[in-house]
Formats: sequence, structure tokens, C-alpha cells
Amino acid sequence: MSLSSPQADEIEKILCHKFMRFMMMRAENFFILRRKPVEGYDISFLITNFHPEQHKLVDFVIHFMEEIDKEISEMKLSVNARARIVAEEFLKN
Repeated sequence: MSLSSPQADEIEKILCHKFMRFMMMRAENFFILRRKPVEGYDISFLITNFHPEQHKLVDFVIHFMEEIDKEISEMKLSVNARARIVAEEFLKN
């Protein structure tokens, strides 16, 4: 299962790439996460018939992607706020 996160602008693309890279480096702790996503997608999960509780697994993947989207949105707000503060300080001088 491969998923792509919606990315509205360049900041979201950068944040998404960095966040997914962070997750991939920890793929061994997350047994269904592939270390390298399928080309054209941001994140890939390797789900086999060995994972019998698929309904719980699907719920988990949906919740996981919602949390990723929330984290990226929060990071974007933080970056924009910091950029605004830096710009204000720069314009004062």
C-alpha cells in the first residue's frame, strides 16, 4: 500500500520530504513501513497475508496518515511564524 500526502506549496513539499525521510530511517521499528517508498509516492507499507487483523491495520494506517498531515501542518505554521519574526526583525534595522 503506497500513499501520497497532499502538498499545496513548496514548504509543504520540503517538510513532507524531511518528515518521511525521518520515518524511513526508523522503518525497522515499524514492521510494515517500507524503508524506500514506491516511486511516485511519499510513503509505502508492506502488508502481507501475515497481518490477519486487516481492519485494525487499515484503521491504524488511516490514523497514521492523519497524524502525519497534522504534524506537517503544525511544522508549516511554525516555519511561517519564524519567517515572519525574522522578516520583522530584519525590516526594523
